[in-house]
Amino acid sequence: MSFDALLCDLDGVIRLYQPDGLADVERVHGLAEGTVTRIAFAPPLLTQAVTGVISDEQWQTRIAATLERQGTPPSAARELATAFVDAPHRIDHEVLELLAVARRRLPVVLVTNGTTRLESDLLALGLADAVDAVVNSARVGVAKPDARIYEIAAERAGIPAERCLFVDDSPTNVEAARAMGMSGIVYRERADLAHVIHPLAR
Repeated sequence: MSFDALLCDLDGVIRLYQPDGLADVERVHGLAEGTVTRIAFAPPLLTQAVTGVISDEQWQTRIAATLERQGTPPSAARELATAFVDAPHRIDHEVLELLAVARRRLPVVLVTNGTTRLESDLLALGLADAVDAVVNSARVGVAKPDARIYEIAAERAGIPAERCLFVDDSPTNVEAARAMGMSGIVYRERADLAHVIHPLAR
């Protein structure tokens, strides 16, 4: 596979969430596992959050407000909303090493459906300098799988779309990238990325 820029997703590839922490908080407050995530990811709320129509703080407030309407006490609702956005996670440092290898030969751009807190998250995680550019949907006003976000990512890389490789754990997002003329990989495990990056080290 030949490409001149690597466009990579964040969550599910570099940042891996561990949902047990949120589930524990839900159980403490008598909620079924997944309740808060379903509220947070319900349209149009999620779309508003990841396209910057509302801030991350407003997203949390609306999550809490929905929980309150469903009978959760206000203090518990706020705790649950915070637990959702601060859910336990880890960084796959071996993936970061692969991206570092790729950066020696070509631009690497992070392309993520993020909220307005993404930049502070990247700083806190030590990822701000791990890529050459960041395309945060909340800052550009469009989210994957909208074609425009792929165009913006290619522009940030300075490489034509047809010479970009897009990596994401969502098949829908990868198919959208392919429709733009990009190469695409549906990420399932580290080996998926290693397979295309290791030849760059030769």
